[in-house]
Amino acid sequence: MNKRIFTNLDVASLAAGSVAYGLINNAAIAVEGEKILWVGPADEVPQDLQSAEHSDLGGRLVTPALIDCHTHIVAGGNRAEEFEMRLNGASYEEVARAGGGINSTVRATRAADQDALMQQTLPRLDALIAEGVSSVEVKSGYGLEQDTELRMLRAARALETLRPVRIKATYLGAHAVPPEYADRADDYIDEVVIPTLRAAHAERLVDAVDGFCEGIAFQPEQIARVFDVAKELGLPVKLHAEQLSNLGGAKLAASYGAMSADHIEYLDEDGVIAMAQAGTTAVILPGAFYTLRETQRPPIYQLRKHKVPMALATDCNPGSSPLTSLLLTMNMGCTLFRMTPEEALTGVTRHAAQALGLSDAGVIAPGKRADLAVWDVKHPAELSYRIGFNPLHQRIFGGQL
Repeated sequence: MNKRIFTNLDVASLAAGSVAYGLINNAAIAVEGEKILWVGPADEVPQDLQSAEHSDLGGRLVTPALIDCHTHIVAGGNRAEEFEMRLNGASYEEVARAGGGINSTVRATRAADQDALMQQTLPRLDALIAEGVSSVEVKSGYGLEQDTELRMLRAARALETLRPVRIKATYLGAHAVPPEYADRADDYIDEVVIPTLRAAHAERLVDAVDGFCEGIAFQPEQIARVFDVAKELGLPVKLHAEQLSNLGGAKLAASYGAMSADHIEYLDEDGVIAMAQAGTTAVILPGAFYTLRETQRPPIYQLRKHKVPMALATDCNPGSSPLTSLLLTMNMGCTLFRMTPEEALTGVTRHAAQALGLSDAGVIAPGKRADLAVWDVKHPAELSYRIGFNPLHQRIFGGQL
């Protein structure tokens, strides 16, 4: 394989335990195929790499390519009319009676075939890629019956054939109780969620299993039954937890060694400690907080205190976070939750990789994938500072410009 060395650049490697941002000024990065061979000061390039093909990056900043570790981008339709109704004073009940809410997305998703779902998804995916994103997690959860849940997962998998991007597919059958199972959540778990999980696993469509642990969705003991099957199948778990109340979902997730607990606005210190002990990443989702005009902020101080890794993600979905900008998400994390710019950038690189179980991504280091983002900025803080501005110069995916 040909070797290439990128020169005339600054590197924010995001490597743990290094200087702020893992910053190296006047640096170079050597790659071979899809992997990084070496990174360091330009005047220390090893002799055996001196003859590699050189690419001058014009003094720009290079970071790991970004990772969106929590999305619902495969979905049918949109809920703009519902958004307008709410702003014109309609109540939740009035919106629901008019056909709004999650069930409107369920109807639109059930009505779409795989090609239609992919065509609706591609503009959202392209918006993420255009901001330097290389890896995206995609959840099911808008089918709420077996055929559509499997169709969503197949669509997610197929995205990799249409775009240079890595997709992690997450099964979220326990997202909501569909109308046909109203007041029968346990039956829905037994008759739809668990059988569909087994079918998705048999078809190799699922990388992780998620659920929504909340009063309007599922109780911890119901989620535990789903997680028991995931454990049996050897699949990692994650959880929508403590978004609207504290049901102990994060502690439940931690007890299963979950990769992440997401939202967590109502998380208490006991839950934080449980996550810290389990190595569970906190995924912070400011887009939903902003859209729903919530006031309860996630416990950033407690997460810092107990050294819980904090990831950031768009939560892109038709209802509560129609957000397709990870750069804006970084700004929101800083402005709304007082995360630092370094925490925000780490949250969409190294910690986002941890939340997805990606051991070969999220930092610039030898042996990692050469997924890189080249930015027209001088300092990494600029990536969180600007609002509605995309300074991406170039994305490098698996070593390819």
